[in-house]
Amino acid sequence: MEIVREKEFVNQYHYNARNLEWEKENGTPKTNFEVTFQLVEKNTEKNQTTIVSVLQFTIVRDEFMISGVVSQMDHIKGRIVNEPKEFSQEEVETLAEPLLEMVRRMTYEVTEIALDRPGVNLEFKN
Repeated sequence: MEIVREKEFVNQYHYNARNLEWEKENGTPKTNFEVTFQLVEKNTEKNQTTIVSVLQFTIVRDEFMISGVVSQMDHIKGRIVNEPKEFSQEEVETLAEPLLEMVRRMTYEVTEIALDRPGVNLEFKN
């Protein structure tokens, strides 16, 4: 799969210190990732599909939680995609990787400032 990517876009990014007292009464948030795809164009003349890859995330750590949405326009050359379910798991991971990297970078920088110590390195597993 040949992908021409546009720049990642940060739609939302939130850092919150954990409030354990509030969580006792209202429940503890859960870590969650969801990757979705929005079809922009199917160009049969160029044999190319344009999609927007969207990552919605919540990451809960001991001291903080982050959440947000990042996205990226992707042009898939040599393939017409009719529905996102046509992507294999490996293709989904390939499309999501730059978005995860953006979350990783932002989290390191924000936690370095917020916690006044070396930033937190996130590691994502398949």
